[in-house]
Amino acid sequence: MEIKNLPQHILQILEKLNASSRLIKHLRIVHSVAFELIQRLKEEFPSVLIDEHLVLFGAATHDIGKVEVREELFKAGKKHESIGVKILLNLGFSEKEARFAKTHGNWYNENLALEDLLISLADKIWKGKRINELEEIICQKLSESIGINYWDIYPKLDSILDKLSINADKRIVWQSVD
Repeated sequence: MEIKNLPQHILQILEKLNASSRLIKHLRIVHSVAFELIQRLKEEFPSVLIDEHLVLFGAATHDIGKVEVREELFKAGKKHESIGVKILLNLGFSEKEARFAKTHGNWYNENLALEDLLISLADKIWKGKRINELEEIICQKLSESIGINYWDIYPKLDSILDKLSINADKRIVWQSVD
């Protein structure tokens, strides 16, 4: 999988906010994985409706709060989530767009749209991390939205995620090197 560049306007914002190279690399990886995930879902389930623009925006900005909460670049934490929402709102983005800074880490306790869940998934699968509960929720959402049996969706999603996990170790190393 090719690691794509971020959209130019997002990259300009990150540079203006003095984002670290590690954060920019992380956002590039998650954005690239989200792009691949959407493409493979659309190939496998042509009738699925995904707001691709929103998913890619969310993937490219989900951790923007880490420009202020830099310690969360290296250790777990949730402070960056609400700060990220505020940053995006202050930059003129809508609540619909800014929400991903919060929802990417809170998929388990909210009734979220498929787009939110796909960003959460991309933020996990880039490093090869599989979370059964998240994947099951996504399968259920897909089943409801396209009218295909859950058990017909599950193995196809599993196969997609297996493929996206390939070279996770190399992505982890690439993100860490300045």
